[in-house]
Amino acid sequence: MPAPLHHIESSPELPASADAVVIGGGIVGVFAAYYLAKRGIRVALVEKGRVGAEQSSRNWGWCRQQNRDARELPMAMKSLDLWERFAAESGEDTGFRRCGLLYLSNDEAELARWARWCDFARTVGVTTHVLDSAGATGRGRATERAWKGGVFSPTDGTADPGKAAPAVASAILKLGGTVHQNCAARGIELEAGRLSAVVTESGTIKTKIAVLAGGAWASSFCRQVGIRFPQASIRSSILAVSPGAKDLPDALHTASISFTRRTDGGYTLAISGRGRVDVTPQQLRFAPQFLPMFLKRWRSLLPGGLEGIRSGHETLKCWRLDGPTPMEHMRILDPTPDPAAVKLTHSRAIELIPELRKTKITAAWAGYIDSTPDGVPGLGELEKVPGLILAAGFSGHGFGIGPGAGHLIADLITGSEPMFDPKPYRPNRFSASAWGKVADF
Repeated sequence: MPAPLHHIESSPELPASADAVVIGGGIVGVFAAYYLAKRGIRVALVEKGRVGAEQSSRNWGWCRQQNRDARELPMAMKSLDLWERFAAESGEDTGFRRCGLLYLSNDEAELARWARWCDFARTVGVTTHVLDSAGATGRGRATERAWKGGVFSPTDGTADPGKAAPAVASAILKLGGTVHQNCAARGIELEAGRLSAVVTESGTIKTKIAVLAGGAWASSFCRQVGIRFPQASIRSSILAVSPGAKDLPDALHTASISFTRRTDGGYTLAISGRGRVDVTPQQLRFAPQFLPMFLKRWRSLLPGGLEGIRSGHETLKCWRLDGPTPMEHMRILDPTPDPAAVKLTHSRAIELIPELRKTKITAAWAGYIDSTPDGVPGLGELEKVPGLILAAGFSGHGFGIGPGAGHLIADLITGSEPMFDPKPYRPNRFSASAWGKVADF
């Protein structure tokens, strides 16, 4: 079943032209469009299904600095401020709050890794606390067990995945931008080797700038314009339980289970890193580049089935601009939750947190996490197609850093001083060896 999601109305007419077109209505796409609109750019956002309906509404809702890859940390730090500023500037509610994130462990090696990260984070101004056994056990008293240690990041927080992307889309409309749902972008047109238009199923929008924020669909879209963007999608399953549990942390991570308090008082439950790898033609094509990541995470990444092939988001086929595309056949990726993962997640949760026995499962859903070989997104102009800006491959980290990613895209497009260094995210790095750095956190 789909995850809970607020609905917004679409703009009535597709514009004939725009200063910029954003392809994809997930959290990164809507924030890119929002920050462009704030700068007076005439922006049109096109989404093949509903705004926020794929991974942007199917994640934990964490907005964190804690344990970020060093390359993503500057974006994460800026994003927390932007989450707060967005609510003040727009009057829209994303559900964001700095509730703090708690990590607990009984594994010495894991604790040592977290401690090293905290030492590094303090050098760049991140507030984080290493917890000894007493501190961890006290903060984790809902588990009714002793812990060797942990970390707590009081300035981190959560937002509501069901509210966030629609709230930002509503803000775009207030600023004079347009939002077009059930309007798939089929491809682009070029003039003199540069992007000149975005072709959609509802018509063509003349533009010199397009942002490709297509999530799990981004690699297949890139293939249509001769760009090789290595991407693999992992099917991750999540469940929600009803309100009723009391005196639990707002957000907790352990090796066994992670959970987040929902705005309705219930909790979202998941096992960090666990997922199914559904075989697709694209998976096979990029397998050599993803081998290091798969080898590192072989205990948590399990073989999948044919769901990815049926979904069509990782096809190697080229499609026509004057006919229906795979995106129009599959408006919203809504993969089947892994029954074994749902059962294991719930059993672990009630074992770890006895108070959760007072709740019941209310929903379960799955989503495709679009990953890159090094676990860090690709952000920036594609050299082979001037005017086409990539913003994809967020590897399960994109929700929390969506505001920072969107702001950076707006900086690059308008020629403003970037809010943080864009070099670590440059798309052309994927031409290097697959045996590079794989994210630790």
